[in-house]
Amino acid sequence: MHELSIALNVLDVAAEEAERQGGRVIAIHLRMGPLSGVVKEALLSAYELAREISPLADADLVIEDVPLVAHCASCDTPCTLESPQELRCPVCGTGTSRVISGRELEVVALEIES
Repeated sequence: MHELSIALNVLDVAAEEAERQGGRVIAIHLRMGPLSGVVKEALLSAYELAREISPLADADLVIEDVPLVAHCASCDTPCTLESPQELRCPVCGTGTSRVISGRELEVVALEIES
């Protein structure tokens, strides 16, 4: 379960930043897309386990779901896809492989209390 190693790394990054700023982390905000290779529920579960052995035991994990958006060459426009298994434009049905968003797995913000 690689979600546990991801959760541990996220906690390490947040702890280092909190130490630099001299505060306490209240929440960690992540952006995560369906092509990130991470299962959201597994990450949340792993985070709960990881934070128990971390100095950030009270820090919440807030995950923002990023939609899967691709560029359709036929329509020449971005389109939101329903499923990562169906990389087709919902308007014209053309297959597309140019993904604009949906691969993200990034820490975007920390809520730190002094």
